[in-house]
Amino acid sequence: MSPETHIKNGDPVSAKKVLMGLVRDDPANVNYRIFLFQLCCVLGEYDRALNQLGVISEMSDSALPMVQAYRELLQCEWLRQSVFAGSKTPLFFGEPEPWVGDIFQSLKLHAQGDFSEAQALRLSAYDQIEAVSGRINDQEFDWIADADSRIGPLLEAVIDGKYYWLPMHRVTSIDIEAPEDLRDFVWLPAQFTWTNGGQSVGFIPTRYPGSEAIDDGQIQTARKTEWEQVADDVYTGYGQRMLTTNAGDYALLDVRKIEFNPIA
Repeated sequence: MSPETHIKNGDPVSAKKVLMGLVRDDPANVNYRIFLFQLCCVLGEYDRALNQLGVISEMSDSALPMVQAYRELLQCEWLRQSVFAGSKTPLFFGEPEPWVGDIFQSLKLHAQGDFSEAQALRLSAYDQIEAVSGRINDQEFDWIADADSRIGPLLEAVIDGKYYWLPMHRVTSIDIEAPEDLRDFVWLPAQFTWTNGGQSVGFIPTRYPGSEAIDDGQIQTARKTEWEQVADDVYTGYGQRMLTTNAGDYALLDVRKIEFNPIA
């Protein structure tokens, strides 16, 4: 069975085993190396993924832009792990509002297992945030949030090689590419248009942190989302990111465009 078939069956571990055999038989095949890099990312083997990027850079000059972009993404993923472990904070896009500190402190408390206090602090911060209306895939909404309680009204993104949390009121629109490569199930390319008229190309992490460590290929490949309820109305996600609105829930990989109305 081919690695591609194993991926379609939601079994990245078996896909990697088969692919490793192909790489041993044809070590100069750059396409195999790129495939192996992507599989290492899916499985959370980020050190090995970084090593493969080094090999790819020596084999193909045309792959250098991809290599540089994903080296930065890997560095951001390591920072992201520290952020959700409560030991570091992400960059914040724009001038931080007063409630931002409460959000990050609640994340630290959540990581320490103090879910009730984290939720109390989180709800206090939410009271200070004005809901942003808009459209997602042309469906109107009065408010939008990440379905994971830790993230809520913010959006994770990697822009210019840096890991940010974005307040949605600073964004005019997000255009999200349909997934084409296996790596898109780890980081999904997107274009951001800001309220000041500027634009940036970046990535949205497709999966919730820790998904790569779950012994479930469907979770690792962002084919599904599962929730762990850690307290009343407090949910931690694994697998594909979900956005929630008053009109319904949306899996990130199904979203092509989000438009945000300006706050009056």
